[in-house]
Parts: sequence; structure tokens; C-alpha cells
Amino acid sequence: MNVLLSIKPEFVNKIFSGQKKYEYRKTIFKRKDISRVVVYATAPISRVVGEFEIESILFDDIDSLWQETKNYSGIDEHFFFEYFTKKEKGYAIKIKSYKKYSKTRELGDVYHSVPPQSFVYID
Repeated sequence: MNVLLSIKPEFVNKIFSGQKKYEYRKTIFKRKDISRVVVYATAPISRVVGEFEIESILFDDIDSLWQETKNYSGIDEHFFFEYFTKKEKGYAIKIKSYKKYSKTRELGDVYHSVPPQSFVYID
């Protein structure tokens, strides 16, 4: 099983350049059989642009999560802690490998879906 994640274009670029090896989330999928993430770049791109394999999913208190992931976070410390405001714990999806599509795709053409608020399960 795979998931489709909505990710801001600035972070998508960092993922596909190898700068960002962790994708942070406040909540995560319930299913344990997720191995691949299909990346939907949000506006202004609004396209399915690639995918990445999940190496692992970290779940920890916010301070520990930052300490463990900061070198490959693709974001600065201020942004990280702002994102997790009012959260004691968070998730970091560790990216194993990634593939940027040579041709981006319209979301509706591929998955007959609207852009997910966070994520949606896909086959």
C-alpha cells in the first residue's frame, strides 16, 4: 500500500535534491504496510511530481526528533518548532530513495482524487 502526500513545492525540491531526508508530520497513517509515498506538490505546481521509499518512521518527543533529524531536515530550527507548536510528539518519515518523474501528472488524471489535506491511501 502507498500514500499520496501533499507537500509544499519548496520542500519537494529539497527532497528531490537530496537535501531533505525527513518529511515531518503531526499525524501519520494508521496502516503499517506503507512503503512508498507518492508526492503531490501543492500550489502553484498542483501536480504529482514523484515518489519516495520509506526507510523508517520516527516517533519521538519534539526536542529529540529535532536532535536526531536536524542535519537532513531541509528546514531550519525555527520552522520546525513552529510547525510542531502545541505538540509534544511528532513524526519524521525517513526517506530511503526518491524518484522525480520526468513528466508530472494531473492528480485527477492519475488517482481520480482531489488534493489530500494531509494524505490519502492509494494502490
